[in-house]
Amino acid sequence: GDYRWGRYDLLMLPPSFPFGGMENPELSFITPTVVAGDRSLVSLIAHELAHSWSGNLVTNASWRDLWLNEGFTSYVENRIMEQVFGVDRAVMEQALSVQGLKEELQNLSANDSVLHIDLQGRDPDDAFSGVPYTKGQLFLMFLEQKFGRDKFDPFVRQYFDDHAFESITTADFEQYLQQNLLSKYPGIVSNEEAKTWIYGTGLPQGTPQPQSDAFNKVQQQLDSWLTGAASLDSLPTADWTVHEWLYFINNLPLSISAEQMAQLDAAFELTQSTNAEIAHAWYLLALKTGYQEIAAPLERYLINIGRRKLIIPLYKQLATTPEGLAFARAVYEKARPGYHPLSQGSVDELLK
Repeated sequence: GDYRWGRYDLLMLPPSFPFGGMENPELSFITPTVVAGDRSLVSLIAHELAHSWSGNLVTNASWRDLWLNEGFTSYVENRIMEQVFGVDRAVMEQALSVQGLKEELQNLSANDSVLHIDLQGRDPDDAFSGVPYTKGQLFLMFLEQKFGRDKFDPFVRQYFDDHAFESITTADFEQYLQQNLLSKYPGIVSNEEAKTWIYGTGLPQGTPQPQSDAFNKVQQQLDSWLTGAASLDSLPTADWTVHEWLYFINNLPLSISAEQMAQLDAAFELTQSTNAEIAHAWYLLALKTGYQEIAAPLERYLINIGRRKLIIPLYKQLATTPEGLAFARAVYEKARPGYHPLSQGSVDELLK
């Protein structure tokens, strides 16, 4: 539908900004870590733009209803990416998000894997995880696949129009979904199925499983190198997108040797990557596998970036060993004055 806020601007904030973005009407705040020089990370811009509908136009009534903001926004973001860059890229981003959510669910309590999360007596910040974003997106993808875009797209459009400039609860959405989609086209998705998505733990049966042909090829090439059937210089990395690089790094086995890590680093200069997302994935893998060559670049990275998504997992991994904890505390002493108070609070808790 039409953009209703008059104008749209982006404000690039200092590196200390603790979030990827913040969806203020007319003016989105954006982390500079998305400026990679090749437009590879613009999905975040699409996400904040999508919030002009889901979040700013139609707002969650409480933090328990956060998934109504972030699930819809993640869904619309991916539709924008499909429209601009094509289906292949949209599916790659879906697959990476689902892989990340599945890993996160292994460490979340069952109660925190519910879309309509119970926050009674808790910090509202506890609502933030991959669940409201990616599980919420998957719920909408499930509905889209079941009903087809010819039925689902008009439903979403009407949902934004009918609730424009309102705050709504999950119960409000349930009622609207029942009246305007489930009952309108009976026999496709039951009310019980919808409730399982909203109130059930984990991922329901029938959860969409996005499969990327590009990632399948990367996996084959990765396996060929690991088994010695292919050399690194034979991999077609010159044509890889950032998503293929992230898939490659994220799917390297933790049993990889220091020699193999060094070979990858020498071939592709991953320790020196200027792409904040690739560097994050590489540093996290290096910490898990004991690859020591990242120490100085990792220190610079942690000092110069305050975005919680990128620094918290690194501090958390460092804190798993006495040596890593000592390194983290020494780096954090230098980095803390440049962090936003929200980042400071998160790292203080990790390293206390």
